[in-house]
Amino acid sequence: MTRPRLPFLRAASRLAAFAAATAGVLLTLAAPANAAAPTGRYVALGDSYTSGPLIPTQVDLNCLRSNRNYPSLVAASVGSSALADVSCSGATTEDILVGGSGALGISLPPQLSAVTPDTTLVTVQIGGNDIGFSGIITDCAEASLSSPLGSPCKNRYTAGGVDQLQARIAATAPKVTAVLQAVHRAAPGARVVVLGYPAIVPDSGYGCWPVVPIAYQDVPYLRSVHKSLNGMLASTAAANNATYADVYTPSVGRDTCKSSGTRWVEGLVPQNAAAPFHPNARGEQGMANALLARLNS
Repeated sequence: MTRPRLPFLRAASRLAAFAAATAGVLLTLAAPANAAAPTGRYVALGDSYTSGPLIPTQVDLNCLRSNRNYPSLVAASVGSSALADVSCSGATTEDILVGGSGALGISLPPQLSAVTPDTTLVTVQIGGNDIGFSGIITDCAEASLSSPLGSPCKNRYTAGGVDQLQARIAATAPKVTAVLQAVHRAAPGARVVVLGYPAIVPDSGYGCWPVVPIAYQDVPYLRSVHKSLNGMLASTAAANNATYADVYTPSVGRDTCKSSGTRWVEGLVPQNAAAPFHPNARGEQGMANALLARLNS
């Protein structure tokens, strides 16, 4: 199934227009973390938080994939005999199971097709686009202009007494289950690790509008949605013979409101090389460290 990554591209252009300015881009690279146990064939499945859009060096422009993303760092650290990183910006669970296309509109096979019987490790980071990550961020940023001290985004997504985002998370759980079950069928002997998502807004308080344009009262709401998504991923992993790697906890204090030399995830106008509201190289290294710690636990 061919589905160009137009939502991602539209969101990026809308955010760029909203910012009305660009900032200098700085590259921060860290040395790979050390791990004790080598592994065989490693397959990385996932979306843009895995692929690392705009982090130099981009080795696949269709998927906006960096050779400094956490799969590359982990593979180098554990001495993997082969890395198949098929993560792609904009990917959903459907792209893992059915296939789609990348940012350039080039068709892609299902990410699952990279998982072979001899695969020993599979990582999965998916679900953010299933609940509409790019649209949520864009809508909430634009809504903040009308009520920076209020909760315009929460009001929109909970109108009528139903929390649309919590409903999307619940609807995504069986899709993630289908992915994990398909991975187990394709590689029965592989260790499967599901990664959550790192902190975007601060873990407490009301954010830093207008530097990060999320209205004050919307910050706690979006934080709760983020934690619910990670909670769903953790429980779904546990129910499907997979390990969960918590990348949120080590990212606390390294959110978009922190300084350019501290943050793992960039804000509306990136100050390190990364897409808006996506991990920079430091964030990819942090996720790599969290994954390595989980593999060695």
